[in-house]
Amino acid sequence: MSQLAGIGEEDFNALLGRVQEFRDDKIAPLVIQWEQERIFPIDTISASHELGLLGMEIEPALGGLGLSFGQKLKVLDLLSEVSMPYAFSLVNSHNVAARLARHGTEELRHRFLPDLLSGQRLGSTALTEPGVGSDFSAITTLAAPDAGGWRLNGEKAWITNAAASDVIVAYVQTDSDARSKGIASFVIDGTKDGFERLDPYGLIGSHAIGTAGFRLNNYFASEDELLAPPGEGFTAALTTINEARTYVASMCCSMVEASLRSAVSYACERESFGRPIIEHQGLSWQLAHVANQLEAARALTNRAVGVIEEGDNRAAILCAAHAKKFATEMAEPALTACAQAMGANGLKEEHLIGHRLTAARVANYVDGTTEIMTDRIAMSLPAQYQSTPAVSVAS
Repeated sequence: MSQLAGIGEEDFNALLGRVQEFRDDKIAPLVIQWEQERIFPIDTISASHELGLLGMEIEPALGGLGLSFGQKLKVLDLLSEVSMPYAFSLVNSHNVAARLARHGTEELRHRFLPDLLSGQRLGSTALTEPGVGSDFSAITTLAAPDAGGWRLNGEKAWITNAAASDVIVAYVQTDSDARSKGIASFVIDGTKDGFERLDPYGLIGSHAIGTAGFRLNNYFASEDELLAPPGEGFTAALTTINEARTYVASMCCSMVEASLRSAVSYACERESFGRPIIEHQGLSWQLAHVANQLEAARALTNRAVGVIEEGDNRAAILCAAHAKKFATEMAEPALTACAQAMGANGLKEEHLIGHRLTAARVANYVDGTTEIMTDRIAMSLPAQYQSTPAVSVAS
């Protein structure tokens, strides 16, 4: 996928300032309420269009901001410091708009882009099904040719934004025996007959993601709504998923960094036995370990960002897997350590560490589980390490 060069440093820094102001005024005061009342904050997600965030990585000629991939991640990091679920929901709607901007026909752009960019409609990408997750090529939602288009039948599950989205890029099978070679993608209009929205899931947290499912009941999709034809859908999904894995890793880093700042500030101010608790080695070493893990996670993530911006899709597979595996495995124990350093105060909702912990758990599943990341790395071992003779000492 071709990458945008991004905007100038001065303009980008000004944008970050506006994003931080929006975050502090419109998101931070509501995060706890969203969790307590299980709210999917549609209006607050839509309001981000005022800053152009629903079109971050879309060229200005099509109504976007023209940010680079790396710049987009910096925006998501700012939002994730307060609410990773909100940032994840926003970027998933953005991704549908970006996919239409890059690969959609003029008719599809005209029909959907304005409403997606203005926040009047939310977007989702639908791969997962009730019985299919990591083995994407095993999806069973079926598209059968019909006069002038296709008839779609099946159910999608665990879809971000599906609690309210009605512009959906859905991946379906066109040949039950073809596995990956039969997969295509369609743009689904959730206002049309044959689309049945299912109730949101009752999760332990991260309600701002709006996770739900839907059924397609003899849903008719025209040929114009075919986004990736049979045989190209599988590749299209895998190309974009490396970007998703990288921004999930970055979001985990931002949650840990925000929590580490809170923990260190608290430890510098709170005293015990006549000195700040940061001076007690047992506590300071725990936070030092968090800082060390955070630096490593950031390095892996930045490497993946660089490879993606260079357009090396093949190399991005492994780099993104390393980044997501390390960052998601790092996040939960790091957040727990930050909470522990603050004692019982770390349990207070206002510090958001508990909110981030549930989000970190979510991060282990979205866009490829930790086990799938490990498998990707394992499959690369022979090519990476077998080609160079191992150093040995003669007996």
